[in-house]
Amino acid sequence: MRRRGDRYLKVIEWSDEDGCYVGSSPGLFLGGCHGDDERAVFDELCTIVEETIELYRQDGRPLPLATAGRDWAGWLEKAV
Repeated sequence: MRRRGDRYLKVIEWSDEDGCYVGSSPGLFLGGCHGDDERAVFDELCTIVEETIELYRQDGRPLPLATAGRDWAGWLEKAV
C-alpha cells in the first residue's frame, strides 16, 4: 500500500560531525531526525514525513512538489 509520503525523498546519512545517522526529507521540511541506528532513523523519518503531510492538509496548504521518482543517483554521479 502506497503512502502519501512515498512521493518524497528520504535521506539517511552518517554525520561525522554529529557522530550519528541524520535523516532528512529535502523539499518537504528542514531539519529531521537523528540517532545511532540507521533503520530506526529511517522509520522515524517516515513517520515525520507522514505527520508533516497531515499538517499541510490540516492547514489547507498545497504540498510541495514531489521529490521522489527522480534520477538522483544519475544526477549525483554527474555532479561528482
